[in-house]
Amino acid sequence: MERKLLLTVSIILNLVFTFHIFYRNSTTWNPTWTSRATMEAEDAASVSCSGHGRAYVDGIGVLGGKQPPCECNNCYTGNDCSILLSDCPVDANSGDPLFLEPFWMRQAESSAALVSGWHRMSYIYQDGTYVSEPLETVIRKLHSVVGNAVTDNRFVIFGSGSTQLLAAAVHALSLTNSSSSLPARLLASVPYYSMYKEQAEFFDSLHLKFEGDASAWKNSDRNDNTTQVIEVVTSPNNPDGKLKRAVLEGPNVKTIHDYAYYWPHFSPITVPADEDLSLFSLSKTTGHAGSRFGWGLVKDKTVYEKMKRYITLSSMGVSRTTQFHVLQLLNVVVRDGGDSIFHFGHETLKKRWEILNEVFSMSTRFSLQKIKPEYCNYFKNVRDFTPAYAWVKCERPEDTNCYEIFRAAKIAGRDGKLFGSEESFVRLSLIRSQDDFDHLIDMLKKLIFQEGVEAHSI
Repeated sequence: MERKLLLTVSIILNLVFTFHIFYRNSTTWNPTWTSRATMEAEDAASVSCSGHGRAYVDGIGVLGGKQPPCECNNCYTGNDCSILLSDCPVDANSGDPLFLEPFWMRQAESSAALVSGWHRMSYIYQDGTYVSEPLETVIRKLHSVVGNAVTDNRFVIFGSGSTQLLAAAVHALSLTNSSSSLPARLLASVPYYSMYKEQAEFFDSLHLKFEGDASAWKNSDRNDNTTQVIEVVTSPNNPDGKLKRAVLEGPNVKTIHDYAYYWPHFSPITVPADEDLSLFSLSKTTGHAGSRFGWGLVKDKTVYEKMKRYITLSSMGVSRTTQFHVLQLLNVVVRDGGDSIFHFGHETLKKRWEILNEVFSMSTRFSLQKIKPEYCNYFKNVRDFTPAYAWVKCERPEDTNCYEIFRAAKIAGRDGKLFGSEESFVRLSLIRSQDDFDHLIDMLKKLIFQEGVEAHSI
C-alpha cells in the first residue's frame, strides 16, 4: 500500500514538472514578462534626488545591479543632489525644454510606454513604409485641436528632429531650383536661428550658398528676380519670439516655414499656418528634445518625395521605437484637446516672464524685447507672448559685447552675433528647469543691483 502511494505521488509530481516545462516552452504566453522592467522603472522614479535631479533606468552604474544614481541639475551636486555649488555659472544658453518635465511626471501612468525586446525589429512597417500610420493620424489631430496648421492636402514627413527636416527641405528645394547653373541662395531675416547658416556651411553643397539677411538681399542689386532663393521664415522667431512673415516673393523664391515654437506655450495662435512647407518639432511641443523627432507638412509631391529620399538615404527613417514613444506622448496631449499641457506650459512661462520683467524694470542698462499682445484662437482671449527666450539688449554704448557682459556676471547666454545680429544683444533661455530659472533670476538681480551701486558711486 505504501509502495503504491509513493508511486502515485511520483507520477503526479512528474506530471506537474512535465506540464511546467511544456508550459514554459510553449507558445502560451506568460504575462509576467513585464515585471522586471516595471520594477526597474519604478525604482528609478522613486529616487527623489532632493528635487534637484533625476534618476534614470539607463544611468551610469545600473548595469552593475546598483540603484540608479542621481543626475543633478546644473549647480547641484552630491549623491542626492542636495548640495548647491556656490558661485556657479548659470546655463542660460541651452534651449533644453525642461520646464515641461513636471507636467510629464504628473502624467506618469498615462505617458509610460513599455517596449518589448522584439518591438518593430524590421526596417519597415507592415505597409512597407518607415512611417507609423497611427502617429501620422494623431499629428493631424493635434494640429486640428490646436488650430496652428492646416494638414488637409498635405503630405506628412517624419525626421530626426526638425534639424534633419530642415536639411532635407533645403536639399529638396535647392534641387528643385537646379535649372540655374548657380547655387540657390539661402536667406533668413535677422535675427535668425544660427542652425540655418551652420548647416549650409557645414554641408557645403554645390547647389546652395548661405547669403544672410533676407531684408538686405531684398534691397540689394543682387535681387534680380532670376537668382534662385530659399527663404527660411521662423515664426515665432528664435531668438526674439516675434511672429514673422516671408520677406521675399516671386517665381524664383521658395520658402520654408519653421513653426517649432508656434504652440500655445509660447505664442498666441492667431491663424492656422497654411504654407507649402512647414516644419514642427516634438522638442518644443512636448519638451522631449532627446527623442529627436520632428515632422513636416508638405504640399508639393515632388518636394515631398525629394525630402523623403534624403531622409531615407541618411537614416532610413526615424527609429520605430521613437515613433512608438511619440505616439504615446501625443495621445496624452490630444486626449483633452491639449488643455492640460498647453495651460501648464503657458502658465509656467507666464509666471517666468512676469518675474523677469519685474527684474529688468529696475534696469536702464539692459532691455527686453517688446511684443504687443494678440488674440489667441486656442485660449479664446487676448494674451501676451511668452517666448522661450529673452532677447536682451545692452543699452550702454560702451557695452559693445553684451554676451561678454553677462558671461562676466556668470550668466552663460548665446551671443547675438550668432543670430546675424549685433553684439549688443544676448539670448537667455527661459525654458530650462525651475532650478535653472531660479538661479538665473538670482544672478540677474546681482548684476542689476551692481548697476545701482555703480550709479551711486559716481
